[in-house]
Amino acid sequence: MSLPTQATIQSFDRIKLPLSFDVEKLRSEFMSLQLQPFEYYDVQSLRAPAHMVDTSLPFPPPADDYADGSWTDWLDTPILKKSPYLMSIIDGFKAHTTVTLVRLLRLAPGAIVKEHTDPTLALEVEKSVIRLTIPIFVDDQVTFYLNGTPVAMLPGECWYLKLSDPHKITNHSPNERVNLTIDMIPNDWVKQLINKNLY
Repeated sequence: MSLPTQATIQSFDRIKLPLSFDVEKLRSEFMSLQLQPFEYYDVQSLRAPAHMVDTSLPFPPPADDYADGSWTDWLDTPILKKSPYLMSIIDGFKAHTTVTLVRLLRLAPGAIVKEHTDPTLALEVEKSVIRLTIPIFVDDQVTFYLNGTPVAMLPGECWYLKLSDPHKITNHSPNERVNLTIDMIPNDWVKQLINKNLY
């Protein structure tokens, strides 16, 4: 199978990957974390810059380019280390490519994330990372819009989204929305994975 060309990649803003994860395990492990109540938006880091996880480490020196994550080492956080199923998912990607930032993103009931772009989060952006999204808690009253149209992501699915394009989120549900997001360097293995579901 050939790798996607830049022109082919640019014609797709959303790609459901041929991966799926156990929804009950994801939800059970998330609930076991007993995270604190929050307002509007909450971020829980599962993998982060090394000096933020281990504060005895020095702050990395300034870099010319921060987009691809090479400016620092990355470490798993205590939250991830006590979450074996989440750890197994991350380790699965780490076996094939460099995984940088990993987070649990929580959006409160009734909250809206205004339309914005993340200029470096796209496969065709040179020397950058991509972000994969795995919904954990989401229902039909939560809508993720990309380029003005909804992306129908279901719990346990894994999606590549071209986040350098305009996107926004509305949560009209009485429940919080929770996504697992995994940033990684898009090497040949990642591109091959994405290419499997281009058409």
